Amino acid sequence: MNIQTPSGAIDLAAVKGRQQIAWGSGDYAIIGTTLQIVGESLCEAVDLRSNQHVLDVAAGNGNATLAAARRFADVVSTDYVGALLERGRERAKADRLPVTFQEADAEALPFADQSFDVVLSTFGVMFTPNQQQAANELARVCRRGGKIGLANWTPEGFVGQLFKTIGKYVPPAPGMKSPSLWGTRAHLDTLFGSKGSVAAESKNFVFRYKSREHWLEIFRGYYGPVLKAFAAIEPEARDALEADIYALLDAFNVARDGTLVLPSEYLEVVITKR
Repeated sequence: MNIQTPSGAIDLAAVKGRQQIAWGSGDYAIIGTTLQIVGESLCEAVDLRSNQHVLDVAAGNGNATLAAARRFADVVSTDYVGALLERGRERAKADRLPVTFQEADAEALPFADQSFDVVLSTFGVMFTPNQQQAANELARVCRRGGKIGLANWTPEGFVGQLFKTIGKYVPPAPGMKSPSLWGTRAHLDTLFGSKGSVAAESKNFVFRYKSREHWLEIFRGYYGPVLKAFAAIEPEARDALEADIYALLDAFNVARDGTLVLPSEYLEVVITKR
């Protein structure tokens, strides 16, 4: 897929198409369900109330969606990968939680201005190709005085370093901004500073797996970006990437009993819209 226009500019639509394929491959829900605690924490951070209208953007399999619905909010869950929304729908049904699910692009949300009291995204909107446009959309659909709650991986944390490692083997499109920038206060101020007050707190999500080999087996089989990275390179490079990922896992793993207990830093962000 060509990601450059004749003028040399980045074809963001092509990048987005490639991303959709990546996130639709594997089965992100296998990993996504392990991150549920992040959605619960984010709903507490925005002080979510039961009478609020809530939008979850790039919701994946619905961690923030379900957390908000458990607090009796009126929730709309969106993603541009229909298969992920289906996983969220299955989870909501199992928990008997009323949620509206709708396919939607984070950069072109199909909702009127100021439609929601709270807009959430956990490790989702940060992966949009046009970062400013996505930020503008989050702010546009949030009412004045409402809150935008985000959970974003930091560049220095494990996931940020994982993407940096993958980038050595499968480089991003020239000129593309790193998703991990959403995990920096300076970039958040650039994206949202004119739209509201930004508060951010460093937190850790702890990956807990049977071993480093177990982690790689799950991520290589079900996490689209890792799955696609291995598929895109030659066998020799796959061995090198595997070795680099194991070295990264070893560097961050705090367990000494053969299991994997790996803290990964993220920013928990609350933006109060002006």
